[in-house]
Amino acid sequence: MSLRVHQIGPACTVQDQGRTGLLDQGLSRSGAADQLALHEGAALLGHSPDCAALEMAGIGGTFEATQPINIALTGAPMQASIDISPVAWNASHPLEPGQKLVIGAVKQGNYGYLHIAGGIDAPLFLGSRATHLTANAGRAVQAGDLLPAGQASGRAGMKLRPDDRFNGGELRVVASFQTPLFDQNTRDRFAGTTFRRGARANRMGVQLDCDGDGFAAKGQLNILSEVITPGDIQMTGTGNPFILLPECQTTGGYPRIATVLPCDLPRAAQTPAGAEVRFKFVTLDDAVALHAAYLADLSRLRARVEPLVRDPNDIADLLSYQLISGMISATD
Repeated sequence: MSLRVHQIGPACTVQDQGRTGLLDQGLSRSGAADQLALHEGAALLGHSPDCAALEMAGIGGTFEATQPINIALTGAPMQASIDISPVAWNASHPLEPGQKLVIGAVKQGNYGYLHIAGGIDAPLFLGSRATHLTANAGRAVQAGDLLPAGQASGRAGMKLRPDDRFNGGELRVVASFQTPLFDQNTRDRFAGTTFRRGARANRMGVQLDCDGDGFAAKGQLNILSEVITPGDIQMTGTGNPFILLPECQTTGGYPRIATVLPCDLPRAAQTPAGAEVRFKFVTLDDAVALHAAYLADLSRLRARVEPLVRDPNDIADLLSYQLISGMISATD
């Protein structure tokens, strides 16, 4: 089973949860920018969240089923239709051979995800199917490609209420090893500032803008390059913060004022240009508890899946359905 790609946006890649344990060799994790979307797709189709999906940045494409297949759509809501009939986002749908799925522009957020039952069976590289463009591991999906499915039929006609993470908002952070390099006044001003997501953003990181002065650390020109990870907030020489994402570099010398909690990274990645972002420092103990609660919520996603009820306005052949059966009476 597979999907044939007829048209595709310029930054669509196959992603899973990424590859770990390779930082010492200069390779960052990569993987989906919105890890929660992978778990949502797995819950809708009934397969493992380790399965790979197609990550679509800003715009999707046109896909044709070569065999009967079930798909799911999660992450940033995008315009979507099957054979010109609109279909629900954050839901699973069946595709018959020859049917075309068209995914258009994003409505909110940045990254939408197309899941195939059983996952996209892309080649494994260093234990993952994730594309890592900055490391030249894999490439963006192109027109003419086939997206092969794994060995699972999945389930269709299901929906899941999405987590609201596509308009910016509060990001919880913990102090990092370099946080004390910023004096208390600078840290307080950072926590009290409302930022806007800037125009510069990709899978490596997201730039933030704000009114007023930038943020600088003491002696930041003498900082040695250290290991960095997704979620770290680096301050560039201009004082603009960058939130690092899955394809971030493995080491860096810019000072880091804090680190976004993993449970809030999907919100950080999905914040659209111009949307407001605020930071809230939490203790390490609170961060551990929040992460545990996040993992527990992920484990309960399948229990929250429910049948998808179609909107009659979107059913082209409504009169072909048996809407009433049995005997009815106007008086009894």
